[in-house]
Amino acid sequence: MLRVRRGDRAAFRDLVERHQRGVIQTIYRAIGDSWEAEDLAQRVFVQVWRSASRYEPTAKFTTWLFTIVHNVIFNERRRRARRNAESLDALAQPDEDTETFGTQFADAASPDPARAAAERELQARISAAIRRLPDNQRTAVVLCRFEGFSYEEIAKVLRCSVPAVKSLLHRARETLKEQLKGCY
Repeated sequence: MLRVRRGDRAAFRDLVERHQRGVIQTIYRAIGDSWEAEDLAQRVFVQVWRSASRYEPTAKFTTWLFTIVHNVIFNERRRRARRNAESLDALAQPDEDTETFGTQFADAASPDPARAAAERELQARISAAIRRLPDNQRTAVVLCRFEGFSYEEIAKVLRCSVPAVKSLLHRARETLKEQLKGCY
């Protein structure tokens, strides 16, 4: 990032390639729309480029990066609350009444379809429940569970104390348990 701060475009390209997947996945987990997650990830990296001159290596780069991710997600959720939008992914799903995919054959190498469907349904419910959490709780859960951040790193991203992060995670877990009761 110090090279990026000096205007090194190759260093910026390397930085994007290294962190793009994690940024997109984090955004997707927060908003549930893969197309929008890619667009917002681009917005994150544009912000990284624009903010490069102000970057100070006082913490890990990923902490600084995911602070930007958190802010972009927060702003997107606020924008969506003001203007209701349809997901292109949701529009692409066929109507159950007109669903025609042709003949389907069982694959002996694939897992049990019923079990796979149940697993997909559970994962979808978990993702939806995470998306319903308040912003700070959702960010804390995503960074802890999916990105492997420490409590200290999450505290820096959310600009709060480590005990506050522990409290956010505890409340999020309790909320998720309540929302997912009977799903597993």
